[in-house]
Amino acid sequence: MTATDRPAAAVADKQKGDWKQSQVVLVLLRIGVIALALFLWQVLSGPVLPEYAVSKPTEVAGALGEMLGSASGWNDIRVTAIEIAAGFGLGVAFGAVVGLVLGSFPLLGRVLEPLIAAFNGIPKIALAPLFLLFFGIGAWSKITIAMIGPAFVMFYNVYLGLRLRERELVEIVQVMGGRRHHLLIYVTIPTLAAPFFAALKTGGPLAILGVIGAEFIASTEGIGHGLFTSAMNLDAANTFAGLIALITMTLTLNGTLTWLDKLALRRLGLTARRRPAAEGA
Repeated sequence: MTATDRPAAAVADKQKGDWKQSQVVLVLLRIGVIALALFLWQVLSGPVLPEYAVSKPTEVAGALGEMLGSASGWNDIRVTAIEIAAGFGLGVAFGAVVGLVLGSFPLLGRVLEPLIAAFNGIPKIALAPLFLLFFGIGAWSKITIAMIGPAFVMFYNVYLGLRLRERELVEIVQVMGGRRHHLLIYVTIPTLAAPFFAALKTGGPLAILGVIGAEFIASTEGIGHGLFTSAMNLDAANTFAGLIALITMTLTLNGTLTWLDKLALRRLGLTARRRPAAEGA
């Protein structure tokens, strides 16, 4: 290392150390906020807030322990997790395929896009009774409802991503003798990578919302069924316990999708492109 490189390395090390320190402080502040909120919740429940509506953190912890310690509680978690995973996966696949087809054939896209937009305007939960008539109160009615949200988000991201491909890049690859697979590798995939993973992160919560909403309407098992039953029985502790399980599933799904996003963009060599944009913002 030369003498001129040493100051730059020292500055980089200092910035890295400052960043780690700031992250530690940020985590500690978040923990402090959560601890304060739990303390106020425990103290105010009863004297200020109606205990039947908000319960207490200690009671919620007990209800959560009972849920995780019972076979029925784990069965509800398993059923909801399977429905979310199946609905999310099928919705992503269906939306991506339709987006690729309509984006690759502009005339077909112009014909069908208004019809898709009209169907997308229907509130998704309003379709739940229709799916229940077709598939009954079993898992498939929840899976099909969970498909709708991710499918539309994925379709629009892929469809618009294809339409926004840089025409100059396509023409350059074609002039250089590139075939369809060259266009796919060097133009289409890099162009669609960011909108594809953005659609994944947006579609995940929509799939969860669809499943829970459908379980609210008609089901015999699942976290949504447990939440609805607890609310009807004015059992706030079990209601909050179910919400905690649901939040944990949401954070797990979001964390997995974020990890896949970073891994895929790093493998495609697109991380360096994203970083300057993020720093400029």
